[in-house]
Amino acid sequence: MSEQADCAESCLRDLQDRICNELARLDGAACFAEDAWTRAAGGGGRTRVLRDGALFEQAGVNFSRVSGNQLPPSATAHRPELAGGSFVATGVSLVLHPNNPYVPTTHANVRYFEASKEGVEPVWWFGGGFDLTPYYPFDEDVVHWHTVAHDLCAPFGVDIYPRYKQWCDEYFTLKHRGETRGVGGLFYDDLNEGGFERCLDFTRAVGQGFLDAYLPIAARRREMPWGVREREFQLYRRGRYVEFNLVYDRGTLFGLQSGGRTESILMSLPPRVRFEYAYQPEPGSAEARLADYLRPREWV
Repeated sequence: MSEQADCAESCLRDLQDRICNELARLDGAACFAEDAWTRAAGGGGRTRVLRDGALFEQAGVNFSRVSGNQLPPSATAHRPELAGGSFVATGVSLVLHPNNPYVPTTHANVRYFEASKEGVEPVWWFGGGFDLTPYYPFDEDVVHWHTVAHDLCAPFGVDIYPRYKQWCDEYFTLKHRGETRGVGGLFYDDLNEGGFERCLDFTRAVGQGFLDAYLPIAARRREMPWGVREREFQLYRRGRYVEFNLVYDRGTLFGLQSGGRTESILMSLPPRVRFEYAYQPEPGSAEARLADYLRPREWV
């Protein structure tokens, strides 16, 4: 690994520790269990999962650092000149599935990638972001979420938030459903503008920004009463999460194609989910209201 990759790995290991500590504190009733794993092709990781907590039905926070001599197709789709090259990838990814349907599901990841091939100049880049998937949305929560995203981007340029917010809206879309996965956030990839240190600083800001954005929402909604109706709707909407991760998510594809640990890759899937043929919420209901939020909107 290069010195840059070592630096990125150290930063991301620390981020996993910080996120797990904050989430366990917020849950208050369960701790993360860790699986340390290695892969024959090179590298490994730490998968941490909290289950059956007071707040989280399942919370998974992955760290991985993998390498290989053959870039998978998902990594070269936009860089065909690197096909057949070697790579190093390190990152943190998380998905939180709360018990209470009024607490949103959320996802975040930050990652660093290096690729090289004989006769081609080596390249590196960062990527990541975070997005929010509520079942019963509240405007104040969504405004807070996007305000944190906006403010963390501001020191890096006035154009950063609108660019990465739009990228998130476009990426986290279920095209076959004609709806977004949730209310968006930030998404970026192929980031190397301004040099390594600036890109690393931005990635650190995204990691901390996720905590600043999510923890107050979860704390605000966790005690709201709910029953069978809300739970059934939550489980139904989790099915959309499964659809996106298995059909569109590039991280899932990269992990599987690069020979990653399957249990860690699919940790993002909810522990319980249901599918219902041709479901339609009752007109005017709280469940029907969600549809108004599943299209891009300006929140800040």
